[in-house]
Amino acid sequence: QVQLVESGGGLAQAGGSLRLSCAASGCTFSSYVMGWFRQAPGQEREFVAAISRGGGVKDYANSVKGRFTISRDNAKNTVSLQMNSLKSEDTAVYYCAADATVVPGRSYLTYDLWGQGTQVTVSS
Repeated sequence: QVQLVESGGGLAQAGGSLRLSCAASGCTFSSYVMGWFRQAPGQEREFVAAISRGGGVKDYANSVKGRFTISRDNAKNTVSLQMNSLKSEDTAVYYCAADATVVPGRSYLTYDLWGQGTQVTVSS
């Protein structure tokens, strides 16, 4: 069975930091592009960041560029999202996802595997 398990969500104050982690099992992790998405109440699921299979290519939404950093450790089958300078607008449920494509994509429709989501709440 293929599973993605997220951790690290919680409460933070504006300007603070959180680090989200996602552990994968039941798949060849290095064969997947990995991405992070988020969804606020009443909103569409939106792209946050993605990383190529080897970690050499990263892509970020403009709203988080310069504040968030995506990384992966293929030896440990994990992908992380370091979130700094948090804003209240970052409040959402965050999901990690896996995509069996070569180039990181921004559409959630192309991702095949999803974690359960973890809540991030930023107070102002």
